[in-house]
Amino acid sequence: MTNSLSGRFLILTIIFVMLAEIFIFVPSVARFREDYLLARLERAQIASLALEADDMISPALESELLRNAEVYNVVLRRDQVRQLALSSPLPSPIAETYDLRDPSGATLIMDALRTLFLNENRIIRVIGDPVREGGLLIEVTMDEMPLRHALLAYGWNILLLSAAISIITASLLFVAVQILLVRPIKGVVTHMQAYARSPEDARQIITPTASVRELRDAEESLQMMQTQLTGALKQKERLAQLGGAVAKVSHDLRNILTSAQLFTDRIESSDDPLVKRMAPKLVNSITRAVNLCETTLAFGRVDEPAPSLTRVNIAKIVAEVIDSERLAAGDDEISFSEDIPASMTMRADGEQLYRVIFNLVRNARQAIMATGKPGEICIQATEDDQSWRLTITDTGPGLPKKAQEYLFQPFQGGARKGGSGLGLVIAADLVRGHGGRLELQRTDETGTVFMVQLPKDDIAL
Repeated sequence: MTNSLSGRFLILTIIFVMLAEIFIFVPSVARFREDYLLARLERAQIASLALEADDMISPALESELLRNAEVYNVVLRRDQVRQLALSSPLPSPIAETYDLRDPSGATLIMDALRTLFLNENRIIRVIGDPVREGGLLIEVTMDEMPLRHALLAYGWNILLLSAAISIITASLLFVAVQILLVRPIKGVVTHMQAYARSPEDARQIITPTASVRELRDAEESLQMMQTQLTGALKQKERLAQLGGAVAKVSHDLRNILTSAQLFTDRIESSDDPLVKRMAPKLVNSITRAVNLCETTLAFGRVDEPAPSLTRVNIAKIVAEVIDSERLAAGDDEISFSEDIPASMTMRADGEQLYRVIFNLVRNARQAIMATGKPGEICIQATEDDQSWRLTITDTGPGLPKKAQEYLFQPFQGGARKGGSGLGLVIAADLVRGHGGRLELQRTDETGTVFMVQLPKDDIAL
């Protein structure tokens, strides 16, 4: 019950009503005590009138008058003269004196609380103003225990009434919360559950019906979110279908272009001047097309396996990449250098790390070759207590502005003419799979610097 909204409202309502009743209970008990004592003063004053009517009254009559007034003594002050009107022996000394002529609210409350927690009977003196100008002062002595019993009876009645009011109020609020809040909220939850089972079904989108403004705002926001999500899911499904089709086309086209590459090898050996002049352009075009197909297929592999983390020697991997790129550079004046400790090992997937470095170095090499000028590519590795860092620096022309704006977005603009930009996207995805990050640190007309950072956290090797 305490886990439900209506149950908590019920409990809080009872608590708050009871607190409010406590704030009412204490002053009302103090007021009841004051009225009780004033009534005793009035009854004592009435009893003293018998003495004024007859100066000599019998002891039996005096005792009866005091017993009816529930006091031991009655003292009147008139014309600055203090007169003992009625009297009887006191069973014990007077323990406390209460003056009701002009008490403060705090004094009345404190006196009432002390009376409630009284453990034994005491004789008290009560002073007040006589009614109907019966003198200057009236003073009585009386037992305090009957006052306590009257206060307890009155207090129990107040508590029972408060409990009844609390239960009735809480029940009404419980029903109101059920109707106005809980049922509409359950309706929203039901809509959300139905939508979660079939988010592509537009019929499951909620229609705002709540009359409470806040709930209606929530329903309208949920409706907007569900509408956008349904559209996004449909678009995602279409893109997935399109991606599958593109992957199949790229696969078949790559096979076709690979066969075309074999024929270009023979065309290049032709003695025809026109063929010799056009063959290199044809070869370059086919090569770019093959590379685009391969990178598209690599990007489309959503089932890319998680990295198999082992200790790998980074120097060996970099050496393999440099050897491959030196062959690709051919006669172009591109120098490769490395600054890597021979014994440095990283916790990584060796094959995926090779692909990351290969993509970055290949991009740097192609950027320098496009300028037709000499250049240099440097690979540096460092480490500290938190991470390993690989820095790839080139002296190329820098990344174009469009490539910088869409650096890690596929098909948004490559670093060179005819490029797809997939190399950096694939490299960044592989690095993220290792828990690291790929950053562009600098790019301008003097060259470009990329950094791969892999964390050393949770090393269990």
